Amino acid sequence: MMRTDLAIIGAGPAGMEAAATARECGLSVLLIDEQPEPGGQIWRAIERNASERSDNLSFLGPDYAAGAAKAERFRASGASYWPSTMVWHLDLQEAGNKTLLVACDGVTRHVEARSVVIATGAMERPVPIPGWTLPGVMSIGAAQTVLKSSGLYPQAPLVLAGSGPLLLLFAVQCHAAGIPVAAVLDTTPPGAMIRGLPHLPKALFGWRTLLKGRRLTQALSASRIPIHRHVQKLEALGTDCVERVRFMSDGKTVELEATALLLHEGVVPNPQLTRLISCEHRWNAAQRCFHPILSDRGETSVPGVFVAGDGGGIGGAMAAENAGRIAALEIAAEHGALNRPSGDIEIAKARDNLRAQMAVRPLLDAMYPPPRWIGRLDGDVTICRCEEVSAAAVRGAAADGAPGPNQAKAFLRAGMGPCQGRMCGLTVTEILADSHGKEPEAIGYYRIRPPIKPVTVGELAALDGAD
Repeated sequence: MMRTDLAIIGAGPAGMEAAATARECGLSVLLIDEQPEPGGQIWRAIERNASERSDNLSFLGPDYAAGAAKAERFRASGASYWPSTMVWHLDLQEAGNKTLLVACDGVTRHVEARSVVIATGAMERPVPIPGWTLPGVMSIGAAQTVLKSSGLYPQAPLVLAGSGPLLLLFAVQCHAAGIPVAAVLDTTPPGAMIRGLPHLPKALFGWRTLLKGRRLTQALSASRIPIHRHVQKLEALGTDCVERVRFMSDGKTVELEATALLLHEGVVPNPQLTRLISCEHRWNAAQRCFHPILSDRGETSVPGVFVAGDGGGIGGAMAAENAGRIAALEIAAEHGALNRPSGDIEIAKARDNLRAQMAVRPLLDAMYPPPRWIGRLDGDVTICRCEEVSAAAVRGAAADGAPGPNQAKAFLRAGMGPCQGRMCGLTVTEILADSHGKEPEAIGYYRIRPPIKPVTVGELAALDGAD
């Protein structure tokens, strides 16, 4: 069993910053990540691209390129680092320490930590449209991951559909990389600027983010990629794979050829680990998702367990860095490893930066609201891909008396597949809420049990310290 002052789960912006900061304070640190190298989704494969494929940095943009220095700082910090390692259970001990069970190289290992920072970030909101299970339909985030990791991209004609900053960013990245995009289908409802106007004064504190958004919008307009606005009733059509995309734009039905359709309707916190240890969660009506309730220190309702980054509420890479720094400094203070008053000044500075970076969030939430139509889904649209459960089946479970997702499992097995509800959890909650005429907060979410991701019998049998 390995013992450490601080275990950090996730090597994205928040996790790397937390690790480097905690090491500066003298804490022993172990950072665990499922990917083979640091960077998270934002800076995925940044070290390889910087050293082996530097041309990719030009079209992936300066914000991505900045991740190279962040990864270098983390590498130099002296923190222990376990890449390609999956945390599948987090156990709380009576003495206050936390035990992590992790799978790596075919074995399961124990890690005992005094404190834990969960920096697992966000995941894309599933977009269950008709035909979304056809080959050739994937999320924009997944396509961006492949582009960063290997320089590969889907076959043309490529259609991007959805709403929000990532849609704009990926369209611009594709254009800069010479990847042909047949069309962008913008599902943002009409009146975005009017909805955002009340939030503009506060958002000006995050003027750098606003400026980046303006540049992305201008770059997309200059690209001459066809853009269809106010898109509704999107469908992927085809027999063995996606062949066409049908939708309504400004009241007109349009059909386009497509061999690849990439979807995106924003990102939501990844709740699996915080749900596993029964942290208190709150429904965020603006972002239409659950997130753990955090103190201003970043601590959850479970003492000694902190969340940093988008896993605690969507804010972006720079906000995640500052949240990671705050969590690490607060933990160092708790362990008596923080120099006062200089450490207090650093915490205050990081909090000021975090507030400035989060100032633009209400504006973005108002301009690009999460799709309300997800809760109104019905018919044979697949909701749970693992168990092939339809929207009509979820509504049938509600009619048969299932008050929430956990009871619906008994009727449908939705949420019991390999993804453990990641792909259907929010959608099931939204549909049940609509069926019962309640708010999603009253419906709740899946009860998460270990292992939070599949582990093999061989990995369990190879548990370190096992007889």
